[in-house]
Amino acid sequence: MYWLVGIMAIATVSAKSDPGQQIILFKEKTSGPIGIMTTSAGAPIEYKDTNTLNTRLIFNEFFMDSLTHLVRERIPERIVHAVAGGAFGYFEVTHDITHICKAKLFSRVGKKTPIAARFSPVVVERGGSDTSRDARGFAVKFYTEDGNFDIVGFNTPMYVYNDPILFPTFVRAQKKNPATNLYDANTLWDFLTLRPESFHMFLLVFGDRGIPDGYHHMPGFGIHTFEVVNEHGEKHFIRFHFMPDAGIKNLRTEEARKISAEDADYNTRTLYRSIANGDFPSWSVSIQVLTLEDVKNARINVFDVTKVLPLDEYPLRPLGKMVLNKNAVNYFAEIEQLAFNPANLVPGILGGPDKVFEARRLAYRDAQYYRLGANFNRIPVNCPIQSKNLAYNRDGKPPVKDNGKDTPNYYPNSFNGPVPYVDHKRGELLRIYEEDANNFEQATELYVNEITTEERSRLVENVLYSLGSAAKFLQERAVKIFYIIHPDLGSRIEQGLLANTSKHYWNDY
Repeated sequence: MYWLVGIMAIATVSAKSDPGQQIILFKEKTSGPIGIMTTSAGAPIEYKDTNTLNTRLIFNEFFMDSLTHLVRERIPERIVHAVAGGAFGYFEVTHDITHICKAKLFSRVGKKTPIAARFSPVVVERGGSDTSRDARGFAVKFYTEDGNFDIVGFNTPMYVYNDPILFPTFVRAQKKNPATNLYDANTLWDFLTLRPESFHMFLLVFGDRGIPDGYHHMPGFGIHTFEVVNEHGEKHFIRFHFMPDAGIKNLRTEEARKISAEDADYNTRTLYRSIANGDFPSWSVSIQVLTLEDVKNARINVFDVTKVLPLDEYPLRPLGKMVLNKNAVNYFAEIEQLAFNPANLVPGILGGPDKVFEARRLAYRDAQYYRLGANFNRIPVNCPIQSKNLAYNRDGKPPVKDNGKDTPNYYPNSFNGPVPYVDHKRGELLRIYEEDANNFEQATELYVNEITTEERSRLVENVLYSLGSAAKFLQERAVKIFYIIHPDLGSRIEQGLLANTSKHYWNDY
């Protein structure tokens, strides 16, 4: 008898952790219909109105309400990072950094701050595969007492370019050809070979780290060097690192293709299942720290997002733990409408001085206006839940919530509207001079010292799979850059292309 109870308990846990059983579990926890269905205006719907044959449609409010809403149910898709998994949890401080940063979320060891996280491939569109070969977004929203703080990062410690004018070019080069509506290796490799600093990141994308085996096995990086200040106004500069406690694990190309054929939502499914099963994913959060003197004396531009900060020069310092322990109840409301913006900063964190960060402050805000409307920060998942919103903004596309009630709607005013606070120790964001990126040295370091012999072989194979269908002049341009990174890499790519001139490659992108 006891063994039967045990089996039943295991089956129950298994069902709860299976996303495919969600609707079954809902039925089991409800004793019958949860109520009388209504129109969106709250009017009860009579049974006869659920059949429209031989009736006047325009007088059937159930029909009119349902049909007119259906054609408006889709909001604009994100131009990048359209496919995503996400969840909620908390960040806990494990080490004191108050001497570096005065932000309240870091104010004491043991402090917990609610968070939302979203993980996403960059290129694929809605309906695309979680296991595509691609970089991934790693975004975290901290709901702090001083408002929301967003880290909009990646699963690579570096980014593609350091001149933000290239963002539209980078996106369009990876998207579908406007004439054929097909992914085109020519446009991708045209961009990469015209901007060779991008090879540093794409060595990872085409290498073993290009396809994470589940988001709980994926690292995250803030990519920018953030300027922060302490209570005394002293400046420091930090980069954020999130390392999965389950370990970094990735999929090989053939394995990923097989999974994609059977389950395009593999990473989203495994994230949901692990949280539902009580196996909460967690990440150890660390920072690299630089003083102003370190910045001045650095041998590289430490604000160049296409570069990494060498760990032997700027070692990791432990900061805290990020844990995801709650799935969304409704995906659209809580994950699709989750809006990130690098401009969401809090006192003590000034952001990155680099131009990519500055451009992202505009681009992300504008994207949310376009997708969600001017009041996107009043959508519950984006609300600053630990602080009161006292903005002077009014009206616009819903949700407007209480719309500021009866308070004044302009500043300054003489009628007791909200006023700004004064911070005599406030820091000002550093102004820096930036040059075009050149990452051959770090790309060489990555190829020679950070990947194994077997990884190099798979890197070459994956590059050939993509580059093989590009035009010959693009192949020649790419080979020259691979030779600059390392003669062995250039030779292997060149010989691989020559050996496979009769073979047709399909592009992963």
